[in-house]
This record gives sequence, C-alpha cells and structure tokens, in this order.
Amino acid sequence: MKKKTMDHTDLLVLALLAEADMYGYQIITELEKRSEHIFEMKEGTLYPVLHGLWKEGAVECYEAQAPTGRARKYYHLTKKGREFLKNEAEEWRTYARGMEVVLSYAPAVG
Repeated sequence: MKKKTMDHTDLLVLALLAEADMYGYQIITELEKRSEHIFEMKEGTLYPVLHGLWKEGAVECYEAQAPTGRARKYYHLTKKGREFLKNEAEEWRTYARGMEVVLSYAPAVG
C-alpha cells in the first residue's frame, strides 16, 4: 500500500470514532468539547472528510433511529481505520515531540 500522509482533520475524526460510533453533528460537538474549543469544525469540512475516510475503507456508515424518531447516519471505525489511527497517531506524536524540542531552543518561546 502506498504511504499516504493523513490530514490532521482525518486523524481527529478517527480518534473520536475509535471510542464510539457517532453521527455528524455529534462528531462536531464532541471535537469542540474535547479540544476545549480549539477545534471548531463546520459541516462543510466534516462531510468531505467522512466521505474520504469512507472511500479509503477507514469508516463505514449506517442509519439508525434517534430517540426523536428521526433517522441519523452513524459512522463506525473499521479495522483498517483503527490501523490508520494507530500508525498516524504515532507519526503525529513523533512530529509533535520534534517540534517541541526545536521550539525549546528558541529564546523567545522558552
């Protein structure tokens, strides 16, 4: 399989879906809440991300009835999605550690 650099938005969505299946608006609100309002994703950003992850085989979707009686589309992380998440999360952590080390040498940053 060819190496693909994963967008950080994809990584955030996969991380949320690793815990539980979620519908679109739930993903948006959970991301905002868990990131302490650092990440505020719009529907116009989320749905193309979900579609791309679906095309890659990282997520599947299904419809289920909400307590209100309305049908909602839920997204579920696949085995391939869990593998993507594991690999990309480690790459992200390595990247972040490298950034922290370099920034620690900058006198203005401390």
